[in-house]
Amino acid sequence: MIEFSCDAILFDMDNTLLDSTICNEGIMGRWAEKHGLDRDFVIQISHGRRTIDSIREAAPHLNAEEEAKEIDAEELIAREGIVAVPGASRLLSKLQPHQWAVVTSASTALATFRMGCAGLPLPEVMISGDDVSKGKPDPEGYLKAASRLVVRPDRCIVVEDSPAGILAGRRAGMNIVAVTTTFAAEKLLGATSVANFDVVTFHLQR
Repeated sequence: MIEFSCDAILFDMDNTLLDSTICNEGIMGRWAEKHGLDRDFVIQISHGRRTIDSIREAAPHLNAEEEAKEIDAEELIAREGIVAVPGASRLLSKLQPHQWAVVTSASTALATFRMGCAGLPLPEVMISGDDVSKGKPDPEGYLKAASRLVVRPDRCIVVEDSPAGILAGRRAGMNIVAVTTTFAAEKLLGATSVANFDVVTFHLQR
C-alpha cells in the first residue's frame, strides 16, 4: 500500500475517475481524418488538454473556436463506453464535499454529462475548461480548486493520467498520484507515485 497525508484530493476526470477512451478517441480520430491529419498524433496530444488547445497545436490553419464547438456538440451526445474507473466510486463515497474537487479540461456541461453517465457524484467544487484562461499543463485549474477548497497547494494531492495534467499539478506545487489508464508508467514523468486506487490510501486531515 502507498499512503498519503493531505487535506484535499484534486481529481482529473477523463480516464482518471471515468473511462472515456472510446468516446474521446473515436471523436478526435474522426476529426483528424476529416481534416487529413495524423490520427494517432491528434489523439496523443488531446489527452488531458482542452479541445481548443489540441486543435490549435494540431491544425493552426483552422478556426479553433469553430472546430471546438463542433467537437463539443458531438461529445455531449456520446456516451458509449463511459464507465467509472475501478475503485473511483468507492473512494469518492468516503470523501466529504470539502475534501475533494474535479479539475478537468472538459467543459462544465460535458463534465456533468460524463460524471452522470459513469454514475459518479458531482463535486461541490469543479474547475472545468470553461473556468480557466489557460488549460493544462498550466497550473491555473489546480490552483483555483485549492483556493475554492481553502486548502494550501502543498496539502493537495492531484490524481492524473496524462503528462499535461501531471505537469500542471507539479507547477501548482502539489504531489501527484498518476494512474496508468492512458499512458504507460514510463510516460508519467514527474509523478510522486504511479499507482491505482486499490493500492493507495489517502489520510485526509481536515
